[in-house]
Amino acid sequence: MDQSTQEPKHGALKRTVAAVAALNFGYFFVEFSIAVAIASVALFADSIDFLEDATINMLVLVALGWTAARRRAVGLLLAVCLLVPGLAALYTAWEKFNAPSIPDPTILTLAGLGALAVNGLCALLLSRVRHQGGSLSLAAFLSARNDVAANVAIIGAGLATAATGSMWPDVIVGIGIALVNSGSAYEVYEAAMGESDGDDDDDDRIRA
Repeated sequence: MDQSTQEPKHGALKRTVAAVAALNFGYFFVEFSIAVAIASVALFADSIDFLEDATINMLVLVALGWTAARRRAVGLLLAVCLLVPGLAALYTAWEKFNAPSIPDPTILTLAGLGALAVNGLCALLLSRVRHQGGSLSLAAFLSARNDVAANVAIIGAGLATAATGSMWPDVIVGIGIALVNSGSAYEVYEAAMGESDGDDDDDDRIRA
């Protein structure tokens, strides 16, 4: 593939991850504030997920021109990052057991709908470039894809909370985020270990 073909693709990937990082960083503040206000395990875990996604996409942006060896190292770091929301959810759930409370189901549902809109757009954008940056762009895409599923579950938790008046739908969804992200962490780990040193030749041509 010649340089003229690669440069537009590389530029498209940079523009995409920059836009996705901005979207995730912005909604992190929105969802985190709501999670604190209504004491929601699911929203807290998901808000940390937004911050994690913003970080992942910023790392992808700065690491695109690096060698395959350095991309492997960043890919492994991102695999660890994917576990953060799950750990946050488990800790918040433990706190919930010590001080039980029921989140407002209407606010929980609306926050989930907003998160779904943001993550759906991010997943769509990243799906078009997920094969252009090795394990890095794959990490960003998988994280956005997981978030879409998590947001649907959050909406369901809001509806279930309204129907049952129980804290358990919120707690269960929060813990579910931990399980989903642990599986994606392994996928990113495998992709990172598969980074090829031969790809460095392509990077050299891009930077030339």
